[in-house]
Amino acid sequence: VQLQASGGGWVQPGDSLRLSCVASGRSLNGQSIAWFRQTPGKEREFVAGIQWNSRITYYAESVKGRFAVSRDSAKSTVNLQMNSLKVEDTAVYYCAAGSRIIVTTRTWATAYDYWGQGTLVTVSS
Repeated sequence: VQLQASGGGWVQPGDSLRLSCVASGRSLNGQSIAWFRQTPGKEREFVAGIQWNSRITYYAESVKGRFAVSRDSAKSTVNLQMNSLKVEDTAVYYCAAGSRIIVTTRTWATAYDYWGQGTLVTVSS
């Protein structure tokens, strides 16, 4: 699976931004797609994910109620709608896919097999 993330940019606190992750190369059936983010000097942090077949979504506590992940099967795309952005949301955001994701490991970066390049989100006034 090849993943291409896009949609990053600079926004002010309170603004919204939508990231997209387009998949190619193989079907996403049976995959879980997740978003992670990373800032300099820190480990990659789980943000949100979706099971492609069931559409079950899961979120980090820090983004619940503000971020929403969804999929568009026609476009093989997973979107991350980010609302009420905060300065601390500033990071490089990555999308990832994995076929062996279970509940206990779905927030672990090491559980995912495929990664896209990052897209930078900067939240600043």
